[in-house]
Amino acid sequence: MAEDLIGYDSLTQDAMRGVVRAALSRAAAQRSLPGKHHFYITFRTRAAGVVIPEHLGSRYPDEMTIVLEHQFWDLEVFPDRFRVILKFGGQPSPIVIPFAALTRFYDPSVRFGLQFDQTAADVPAAAEEALPAAVQAAVGEDRDTRVQPAASVVSLDAFRKK
Repeated sequence: MAEDLIGYDSLTQDAMRGVVRAALSRAAAQRSLPGKHHFYITFRTRAAGVVIPEHLGSRYPDEMTIVLEHQFWDLEVFPDRFRVILKFGGQPSPIVIPFAALTRFYDPSVRFGLQFDQTAADVPAAAEEALPAAVQAAVGEDRDTRVQPAASVVSLDAFRKK
């Protein structure tokens, strides 16, 4: 087989991140999620550019999942990242997540999900060894803003309608 000089894997990952960016942009434009849509967004907490409260970074040193459904504020989407305010322990906290830090995206209302490859280019050297660790138990006061434990790995084919 010939060597891939175009970089199809990288192009595919960028396109999938573009889907997440577009979905978040639609929610930001409407200042809420349309219909029954809601998002489970899993990301590497030590990836470059991630900004989360210190107590969450120490509790979830590798990966965590946030839920955007009813209670989120000031969602802003940029070409390389998004920013949103969520409540953790009753306290509103701004978080910033670069799209390169995403590991999974899932919208259970329509059973649509994406899983992102983790390549050396996406992972800062300090966190590279810690990536396989599982996320601990959920925290938070209500269903809409709590941190979710990591789900099992599922292929994109599992979400396609047959």
